[in-house]
Amino acid sequence: MGRNKYSQKEIDDINKLLRRKASANRYQQKQIRHILRVVFEFNISDFGVQGKAFGSEELQECIKRGRIVILDDATIESMKAKRKLLKEKEQSEKQDSTETTDWQEALRQWQEWKKSTKEE
Repeated sequence: MGRNKYSQKEIDDINKLLRRKASANRYQQKQIRHILRVVFEFNISDFGVQGKAFGSEELQECIKRGRIVILDDATIESMKAKRKLLKEKEQSEKQDSTETTDWQEALRQWQEWKKSTKEE
């Protein structure tokens, strides 16, 4: 799930990309959707109807219905900063919780155990 709160400038940029997507070929549409997801954290699937094209008109309808909220630039920047910190914290915790195995040490222990069982 992406965001649903954007600044007016972001909405204008998203709107331009959606208009470009409408007249683009399949490859260009794929690139535009990627830009929407990565740069704006805007996932068409969060707002659109499956099987129906999502364009500029649908974007305006989402804004009108309150599914997409337009906030001031300072609030959006603050939200992005908090989101970035949260992602970094999650990444750090994930990395800390992932147990790394020293395979050479594991092999040495295995060989010692194997050797000790043969002697018995």
